[in-house]
Formats: sequence, C-alpha cells, structure tokens
Amino acid sequence: MLWESFKLALRSVRRNVLRSILTLLGIVIGVAAVIALVTIGSGANEKISSDISKLGSNMLIVRPGNQGPGAPGGNEARSFTERDVEALRNGVALVRAIAPTASKQAIIVYDATSTDASVTGADQAFFVAQDWSFIQGGSFTESDVRAASNVCVIGTTIVSTLLPNVDPLGQTIRVGAMPCSVVGVLGSKGQSAFGTDQDNIVVMPLRTFQRRIAGNTKISNISVSANSPTAVKSAQDSITAILRETRHIGENDQEDFSVRDMTQIAATMSATTTLMTGLLGAVAAVSLLVGGIGIMNIMLVSVTERTREIGIRLAIGALASQVLTQFLVEAVVLCLLGGFLGVCLGFGLAGLASFFLAIPFAPDPKVVVMAFGFSGLIGLVFGFFPARNAARLDPIEALRHE
Repeated sequence: MLWESFKLALRSVRRNVLRSILTLLGIVIGVAAVIALVTIGSGANEKISSDISKLGSNMLIVRPGNQGPGAPGGNEARSFTERDVEALRNGVALVRAIAPTASKQAIIVYDATSTDASVTGADQAFFVAQDWSFIQGGSFTESDVRAASNVCVIGTTIVSTLLPNVDPLGQTIRVGAMPCSVVGVLGSKGQSAFGTDQDNIVVMPLRTFQRRIAGNTKISNISVSANSPTAVKSAQDSITAILRETRHIGENDQEDFSVRDMTQIAATMSATTTLMTGLLGAVAAVSLLVGGIGIMNIMLVSVTERTREIGIRLAIGALASQVLTQFLVEAVVLCLLGGFLGVCLGFGLAGLASFFLAIPFAPDPKVVVMAFGFSGLIGLVFGFFPARNAARLDPIEALRHE
C-alpha cells in the first residue's frame, strides 16, 4: 500500500513539475539555510580552536593592566621587570617555559626592499612557550641574550617578502636603524584568530630589543606554558599570588596585571559563535514553517482538483484510511524532496563560504539527519489536514463535483 502511494505521489509531482518546485521552495530555502549556518558555525569553531592552539600549548598570557573598572591599562599600566620574571621562574611549578617579551612595529629592510613587521624581544623560552618550530637554522643562544647580540629569527612572511631568492641564514637585514644577522627561520603559523599574520615577525634577544629598538627596559608580556591542561589553573593561581607579592599589591587592592587563560578565551569565542549560529539557525528554521504552510495550501488545492478522482476511488472500494495515506505520503515525499535539495544547496553554500572565509568545511551528519527528519515531520503535520479532508469526502458528492 505504501509503495503504491509512493508511486502515486511521484506521478503527481511529475504531473505538476512547476507547481511542485514552487511548493518545495520554502522547504529548500529553510533546510539550506540551517545546514549552511550550522556547517559554517562548526567550521568557525574549529578555526578558532586551531588558531588559539597555535599560540602555544596550555598557554597563559600575563599582561600589565587590569580589565576592571578604574584599572590602568595600555601605556598607563606598570610594565613587568626582570625581578617579576625571576620570581615567576623560581616560584611557579609544573610549567614548560616562562618567556618575557616586548614588541613593537618596525620597518624591516633588505637591500632595496622594505616591509613593516612586528619585532619581538624575547629569550629562548619564547619559542618553547609558543610552540614555534624552525625550518632553517635555530634560536639565538643564551650568550646572545646576555650580550645583547645583533642576531634575529624571522618568520616566513619576512622571507617571502624580503629574501625570496636567497638563503636567509647569515643575511643581514636592518630592523629600524639596527643591522641584524639572521640565524633562523620559523615554521609557518598563518593567520591568528584575530586576523593578524603570525609569520610577519622578527624575534631578537630581549636585551637587544630593549637597548636598540625600544629604548627602555619594559617587559610588556610574559608567556607561560603549563605542563598539562590540568596544571593551568594551579599555574594561574601561583602567578597571581607571586606577582601580587613582587609588585607590592595590598590584600584588598586590585591587581595591576591580568593573567589570561587562552583555553578560556577560545571557549568563550566558541560559545559566542555557537550562540550566534543557533540564533541564526532558529531564524532560518522559520522558513521551514512557512514552507510547511505552502505544502498544506497546495495539498488543499490538490484535494479540490482531484475531488472526482477521490470519489471514484472511494466508490470502487478504497478505504478512507487508504486515501488518507495517499495524500499524507504525497506531502511527505514533497517535503523530503525539498529536504534533499536543501541539504545539497546548504552544503554547496557552506563550501563556498569555507573557501572564501578560509575556515574548515565541517559538515555534521547529525544535522543532515535532523534536517530530513524535520522535513518529513513538516510533511506529516501540514499534510494531515488536507489528507483528512480528502478521506472524509462523501463518494456521491465527490462524483457530482465538476
């Protein structure tokens, strides 16, 4: 019986192709919008997690200034000192590396070519804390840091921009007004979650940076990499306690620094993206209801057009339940066909968005199943009333219908 109803439904769709397409449009658009938005949202979450992980494993970023009301920030905040860094190195347990850094934008010059880049002063722990790899050469040495040597490590963007056709190792570039010998090339990390090019970087010994580039002894950031995810909270508490002591902050006074857990930042960004995706998906789902109303409308029209056909079927012995099933199956077939086209269109749109937005294409099979299930449910719910009307027709009155 179901198979016969299915064949009749397909015959009805083929008989009124244009009307069927217009009827399906609401379902197609609704399903496509939901599939596309959820897939793009999943890809964005993966992109955020990947970009945050590129900053380093189990990373804590310590910065001067506090985000609280009335707290100093930016240039007004008291920078860190070597005493703060040493206290952290001696007092914080279960960490892989503690790396003080200072940064500034500067013009990098090689021969007649120049570019603007981020220049960072650090020690060897910086490369460990932020999980940098080397594709050529290596880090500067401890003696380079102590002697404030004019050596540097550069990112792949600097290589492609300034030294595309030469071996960068041993070349002398100019950072601002300071000549600097290249001792290593960093592996590529690409764009960060905040849209900056992480490979457009020059790293030099911290003392060299302070004396020759910044002209001061300020330390603007301290990167701390914990041994494991479970050690991050303990390290964060230890950092806070030690810095409060070294910076002479009273028991009831607010910290003049912040300790940010990059995992928490990633979770917050992912939660925000998920919430926005959910809200947009809910709005898109409204078009499914509109499509369901369109299905109900066209099925009512179909019942009116086929009143005589229904009367003949009932007159020759068809049961009311069989007529009900036939029209229900037609509504469900229409909705499932719309769901299939919507899934294809949604994945196509998500694929284009992933390409242009440079995010992973992350389809979720559960969403596809839900889309088909919801499409079928729309067909059952909105097809039931027209089907019931068809099943309740009086055969004699139906045969008289013109």
